[in-house]
Amino acid sequence: MTATDRSLELINTAAQAAADKLAHDIIAYDVSDVLSITDAFLLASAPNDRQVKAIVDEIEERLLKERGAKPVRREGDREARWVLLDYVDIVVHVQHSEERVFYALERLWKDCPELDLPEDAKATRGKAEEHAKQQAAEEAAELGGEWR
Repeated sequence: MTATDRSLELINTAAQAAADKLAHDIIAYDVSDVLSITDAFLLASAPNDRQVKAIVDEIEERLLKERGAKPVRREGDREARWVLLDYVDIVVHVQHSEERVFYALERLWKDCPELDLPEDAKATRGKAEEHAKQQAAEEAAELGGEWR
């Protein structure tokens, strides 16, 4: 089984919305062969809580406006460190960069096919890890140490 056309439309719209709000490391997986509850996962990250919330809000707005889709569940809103949007056909995870590196959801889904995304979304790959390393180096410098 593969992701439906509807799921791919939702994923592409959500990925473009995330990219437009400067999300980092946007990636999507077709999980339809291993999960019966959804077709695809979209992962995206941002360097701070405010941007996580802005990305989530943009995804919700665009999916409603362009695809008529409303999430059946939204979790993680209060802290805005990891927000999950469940659209049944797809599930969107928007994470703070630190959570993204720590939880590394890509490891869980690495055996699932990666979905092709709009060019703008593809251009954001690798930025989350790069940002986390830069932030660690800055924090180490503030403490008078050196990060390697």
